[in-house]
Amino acid sequence: MNSSTERAGSGTWRKIKVLSPTAILGYGFPEASFEAGLAQDPDVIAVDAGSSDPGPYYLGAGVCFTDRAAVKRDLRLMLRAARRREIPLLIGSAGGCGARPHLNWTLDIVREVAREDRLQGCLAAIPADIEKAALCAALTRGHVDTLPGVPTATHETINASTHIVAQMGEEPLLDALARGADVIVAGRCYDPAVFAAVPIARGFDRGLALHMGKILECAAIAATPGSGSDCMLGTLSENSFTVQALSPTRRCTVASVAAHTLYEKSDPYHLPGPGGALDLTQTRFEQLDEQRVRVSGSRFSPSRPYRVKLEGAAPAGFRTVSIAGARDPIFIAQVGTIIEGVRRRVADNFSHVPDSAYQLMVRVYGRDGVMGDLEPQRTITSHEICLVIEAVGETQGLADTICGFARATMLHFGYPGRISTAGNLAFPYSPSDFKVGQIYEFSLYHLLEMDDPLSLFSTIEISELQGPLP
Repeated sequence: MNSSTERAGSGTWRKIKVLSPTAILGYGFPEASFEAGLAQDPDVIAVDAGSSDPGPYYLGAGVCFTDRAAVKRDLRLMLRAARRREIPLLIGSAGGCGARPHLNWTLDIVREVAREDRLQGCLAAIPADIEKAALCAALTRGHVDTLPGVPTATHETINASTHIVAQMGEEPLLDALARGADVIVAGRCYDPAVFAAVPIARGFDRGLALHMGKILECAAIAATPGSGSDCMLGTLSENSFTVQALSPTRRCTVASVAAHTLYEKSDPYHLPGPGGALDLTQTRFEQLDEQRVRVSGSRFSPSRPYRVKLEGAAPAGFRTVSIAGARDPIFIAQVGTIIEGVRRRVADNFSHVPDSAYQLMVRVYGRDGVMGDLEPQRTITSHEICLVIEAVGETQGLADTICGFARATMLHFGYPGRISTAGNLAFPYSPSDFKVGQIYEFSLYHLLEMDDPLSLFSTIEISELQGPLP
């Protein structure tokens, strides 16, 4: 379909509309907001389906952090609308983390909906996984760069990883569109890319398209009041774009849109991504009306060599957790000393177990449970606290043993001024200990140099929407 046009006097200029239904596929959105967006005749529907925010477990284990029924509900509405209007639907970071298990999980839901609703079209799947041997070879050539605060990558960390993905830019999406794809399901993807791909394919400015994608990726989070489960519309023209909240209860403001531009970024003027960075030194924000903000001046600065971010996760042991509360002011006043006493008792009781075989952590909510050692306010001012006792061991059995012993020791630990001897802790659950199972840590969070933006993502799988992939 052609991009819509807007007339001014005797001249015309093109514009293209991108509908973002929700911050993450499966987070939901009001159908009224979605219909309001469809009423404005969007040229493409795009949605980000993932994030590394939930931590390394989901990538390492190959499972999704979104619920299948919730994802299917969102996908059904999007697929129906896109195929009825014959406009593209683009999904990035499928299944939350974008590795092969997550991609297949999402594709299964897409095909299921297509069969149930008898939807037709061309489906493209773009894997983002990297073979360990190829990545080890790149490391040997010096093509893997370390990000600040991240340990240097090694062959050992690569080979220990269960899943490794690269964050693709818009180029593989452009390739899939050129092959006639109506629905694109991509593995791990740079968040703005699925929103920018169709505009770039139709000749719009790359910098403006990517900046608009940066706003749309979290949908109505960029509005006020913000929400991760409501819709936003972006309209891109020659020299600017506008973003609009689609619920009458929300509005975009200069402050909300500018703030989201800075979201998760350490540099307010340069936002790095695959192959370059957005240059925002000349960006301007303008309030058009109650619902819309216009943005102009954003530019894309390409970099050489082309780099993409790597994400990998590796097993890090097994976890057991116990949650308890305490309200005795005498206990609360001495909680630091009590925790250290419990640590010493555990170490003494299990002196035959190597220190490297387990970790014991106690988080004190009401003191520094959120920020840990970075918390500037160290004095407990609340009348009650929550203690999260956590053990990580080489085996689940060891984690269970350490957590259970630490919990029981703290429950009956004696301290100066103690009045009650029945127990120091209140447990909201029975059983009191939760076996989390295997846990993971990020093993790779690095940059990979590439000669060609498509070299890692050239295996684009094309099939009919209802049919299996080849």
